Amino acid sequence: MKNDVSRRGFIKTTAMASLGIGMLGPQTNFFEHLSTSQKGKRVGIIGLDTSHATAFTKSLNGENPDPKFKGYKVVAAVAQGSKDIPSSIERVPKYIEEVKKYGVEIVKDIQALLKKVDVVLLESNDGRVHLEQAIPVIKAKKTLFIDKPIAASYKDAKQIFDLAKQYQVPVFSTSSLRFMEKVKEVKSGSIGKVLGADTFSPAALEPNHPDFFWYGIHGIEILFALMGTGCESVTRVHTEGTDVVVGKWNDGRIGTFRGLRVGKHDYGGTVFGEKGNTTLGQFRGYDSLLEEIITFFETGTPPVSSEETLEICAFIEAADESKRQQGKPVSLIKA
Repeated sequence: MKNDVSRRGFIKTTAMASLGIGMLGPQTNFFEHLSTSQKGKRVGIIGLDTSHATAFTKSLNGENPDPKFKGYKVVAAVAQGSKDIPSSIERVPKYIEEVKKYGVEIVKDIQALLKKVDVVLLESNDGRVHLEQAIPVIKAKKTLFIDKPIAASYKDAKQIFDLAKQYQVPVFSTSSLRFMEKVKEVKSGSIGKVLGADTFSPAALEPNHPDFFWYGIHGIEILFALMGTGCESVTRVHTEGTDVVVGKWNDGRIGTFRGLRVGKHDYGGTVFGEKGNTTLGQFRGYDSLLEEIITFFETGTPPVSSEETLEICAFIEAADESKRQQGKPVSLIKA
């Protein structure tokens, strides 16, 4: 009887162990492929202080990633983003744990990251650190996407692009709002030539950044996606809860941006075209931007030119100067 009990116990234990291995096996195999990801498709992240970093990781490293992401996987990340913005620093521990669930290795610094990856997503929420963080990536000749804002000044943004040109490294920066479906339709000619546009987005202020580099850049990116380059001057009206910036383009067109700090947190606008007018739909997540980034990693061709990104920076700085001058028109810096 005793031997029979022992035998049954052995069978039960073995069965449970087999079940445990069976349950762990797929998960282990799922993450094993990250360390052996196809060379050329190993993604590194700099800065785990923004939800963009976790959103991109989930899309690329999930169990059934969309084929449009072409097998790219996040394999390593450097946690530090902002050095002194509390709202950013507080997110880091949570986001470290989130990306680790998807098999991402946390490394101590950018140099360690560069040894493990082929391409880089610079995700730090704080634009002031982007130049410092981009320099080693560019010098290592790693194709680089820089999430908005590219920097916290026109000067830093230009230095990034100048260095990228010197080292012949593809670099681009944008907001995800540029790739809203309705924006893409308008750019494809749905209403003919764009004659003007009024866009809006939240425009929370952060004391270490020029006003719109922090958040208003989202709505300004939409404006430039629709209008293109060629803005000559801006005029800004500022109140505690709202900003309105009117841009005059060199062909006589007018584009406006409304920055919101009260009311509903929302994005959108109205576009005026030769064939009709249209309103912009809702923002539906980051995958449309991620698809553009993956295509950029594959081709080395940026979907947004450095000239346009620099003009956006010049627009933001001119808007700040107009505010300082009580709403007087201010011309944009020309590269």
